Amino acid sequence: MDAFGLSAAQIDRAGAHWTAREVLQQPRIWSETETLIAQRSERLRAFLKPLLETPNLRIVLTGAGTSAFIGECLAPALARALDTRVDAVATTDLVASPRSFLSPKAPTLIVSFGRSGNSPESVAALEISDAALEHCSHLIFTCDASGALYGRANGSAHALAVLLPEDSNDRSFAMTSSFSGMLWAAALALRAVPPGGDRVAELSALAQQVLPGSLPRIEELIDQRFERVVYLGSKEFKGLAREAALKMLELTDGRVVAVADSPLGFRHGPKTVLNDATLVVVFVSSEEYTRQYDLDLLRELRSDGVAARVVAVTARAEGGTDADDLVLTKTRHGPELSDLELCLPYAMFAQSLALLRSISLGVRPDNPNAAGTVSRVVKGVSIHPWRNGA
Repeated sequence: MDAFGLSAAQIDRAGAHWTAREVLQQPRIWSETETLIAQRSERLRAFLKPLLETPNLRIVLTGAGTSAFIGECLAPALARALDTRVDAVATTDLVASPRSFLSPKAPTLIVSFGRSGNSPESVAALEISDAALEHCSHLIFTCDASGALYGRANGSAHALAVLLPEDSNDRSFAMTSSFSGMLWAAALALRAVPPGGDRVAELSALAQQVLPGSLPRIEELIDQRFERVVYLGSKEFKGLAREAALKMLELTDGRVVAVADSPLGFRHGPKTVLNDATLVVVFVSSEEYTRQYDLDLLRELRSDGVAARVVAVTARAEGGTDADDLVLTKTRHGPELSDLELCLPYAMFAQSLALLRSISLGVRPDNPNAAGTVSRVVKGVSIHPWRNGA
């Protein structure tokens, strides 16, 4: 498979076979996932309708690492769509202090994300939620039929599991297809996506503008050999910024320092990270009000001239577009995509940037942590007994 400006042999020699394949296959995963959700629509409706009609329902979106960031991307859009309380709480927080994040008397839908479903915290979060909450149901999105989360759901009357297409279960170290696949599945299942139009076709068209369309831009950024990356985004894009920073850290084995924040939050201290070896990427909102704040900071950072490059990733061109703006242009008759949906092609940009920076450093993306201190499925976690009320 020739891709990313490299031959198949070069990709294999670089140790990037699976990462490259899984980044590129995402539009197919989105299409297959949409079909899967449509096929399960009646089962999902029967499970979710009575829950969503429950007064004072609370929805908790949970997972660890990248899976937690799925929840952070989804929460703002879901809160607007359902007009109910939606919280993104990482399993790593929930398990460490259940009473800080669970309200025993509040009817709660726990929405769990897990590529394998075998992370110790994922299973513990499910068990603790059942013990801590008087009324608890579980909706699980996972990519592994043999995983513990999927098995637990199939044995419960108060749980429903959605198993994504097999190829979404990334074989590489970093989550790529699994991230965007589970995000898309949950957005469709929970109806956080606006109705109308062939949305997958539009997403695929924008993905083509990222790869191969923006490959020369990405290669030119790689040639700058940046040592720090800052990802910034508001609302849904704040979760995406955190995921993008994690991908850069993971795939470069920590050799490129990556941080994330919101455009408004970045001024309050974190801006001091900038130097002449820093790349800044701003995911610009398409929502008119929020977009003003994103563009204010974008102009400020470019005027400051401290960072080496300041790149805007956006779906809307502005007057006086900068050379460093990456504008993904909607097709002529395609639907207007929400910021939640735009997380998918924007994630492909961040994944591709991390992959190529990893290769440029001589790191092997499929297994970047040569020391073996970080693994595909987290190890070394002891789950301590928890007593309800403690």
